[in-house]
Amino acid sequence: MNTLIAITGLGVLCLIFEIFNLRKGIIPVTIIGLLGTLGLTISEYGTEASYYNNMIVTNDFSVTFSSLFIVLTIFIVAMSHNFYSNHATKISDFISIKVFILSGAIAMISFGNLAMYFLGLEILSIGLYVMCASERLSLRSNEAGMKYFLMGAFASGIILFGICLVYGAMGSFDVAEIASLSRSAELPAWFFIGVVMITIGMLFKVAAVPFHFWAPDVYEGAPALTTATMSTLVKVVAMATLYKLLVVLNAEMTYAFQIVIVVLSIASMTVGNIMALRQNNVKRMLAFSGISHAGFMLMTLLTLSTSAGTLLYYASAYAFSGIAAFAVILYVCRNNENEDIVNFHGLGKTNPLLAAVLTGSLLSMGGIPIFAGFFGKLFLFNQTIEAGYLYLVIIAVINSVISIGYYFKLILAMYGKEPNEERIATPILYYGVAVIAIVLNIVIGFFPSLVMDLL
Repeated sequence: MNTLIAITGLGVLCLIFEIFNLRKGIIPVTIIGLLGTLGLTISEYGTEASYYNNMIVTNDFSVTFSSLFIVLTIFIVAMSHNFYSNHATKISDFISIKVFILSGAIAMISFGNLAMYFLGLEILSIGLYVMCASERLSLRSNEAGMKYFLMGAFASGIILFGICLVYGAMGSFDVAEIASLSRSAELPAWFFIGVVMITIGMLFKVAAVPFHFWAPDVYEGAPALTTATMSTLVKVVAMATLYKLLVVLNAEMTYAFQIVIVVLSIASMTVGNIMALRQNNVKRMLAFSGISHAGFMLMTLLTLSTSAGTLLYYASAYAFSGIAAFAVILYVCRNNENEDIVNFHGLGKTNPLLAAVLTGSLLSMGGIPIFAGFFGKLFLFNQTIEAGYLYLVIIAVINSVISIGYYFKLILAMYGKEPNEERIATPILYYGVAVIAIVLNIVIGFFPSLVMDLL
């Protein structure tokens, strides 16, 4: 609860800085504030507490994921300094919206009441609608904002309908009461329908097949930093929240429900990877890559009682490699109207460090040792085999091999082609974010227990 209050106050402080024309201090103060909030959040690890009649619940699950969200937001805010350098008068708006998006994310992962969960979801979604359409003079940005708004509104409506059905069945929004009631009496059919509708709505947010159609267009059209936010922070938030919802609602994972999860996982991995092979736009390629990774993360839903640590590890590995990749993309494409793969030709010669960072992040996403992505898939596959789904793991391994094809297409462009532009000085913050993110990825790859033992 203290974390949520601190982050909300930080967002308001960003707006106050604009009133007093202190724009230069907004980003440093925000980063320092987020670091302080991170320390405050970590201090709550190992304790369980509920606030405001169980509206907010803090436990190890919410604390660890909230800490990951804050770290990702620090990276995103740091990259904002150079990304919004041509929009100095709007910097307070952009930064405060990102901070409010974080507050929505933490409300989503810390809810003890379905009303608080939906409130957090809307806070996060509304901020993203604004950020997607923030380039007012860009047709692509306007299109992305409209598509995301429409699809997000439909998904929110489905979730709200599901919450209403759950309330009608249980007479309460409190998840502790719902879980208790679900163990005792014979449940009405509409409780399960409500759970299914909430799950469908969250699958829209995760961009899992067949609810993924909005993702490639929105990722491509939105400003690159907004795409980075959606690809890393928002996807991890949505997946962690879906996991928590299924756990706290105590919905019985019947064999039929598990088979549906298996089908969705296979479809997301396969469609995402096959479509990514055809892409020449790097943001669009990473959109389909994100869809395939959503398929991998859905596998954790098959072992709800034991896979919280695996989900945290896989989400951390994916998010850190995504942040590192987008730091390089922001540098390479900052003066271009698109993010085509042609822009990356010869990057290995003009900027070896950033090329190495992008290579490392792509190899991590592909599941190559020594990066954390490899160990994330290893732990995930091991748990899925123990659950009795060997055929799903075989398909996942095949998809991992397919993904190497389009990742290496970008790597070969960086090292096998001649540069098509002169080297330009790299903003130090892009260097810092890219290097720190990939180093964190490698560190948790060498020492997976640092993350796995948290849950």
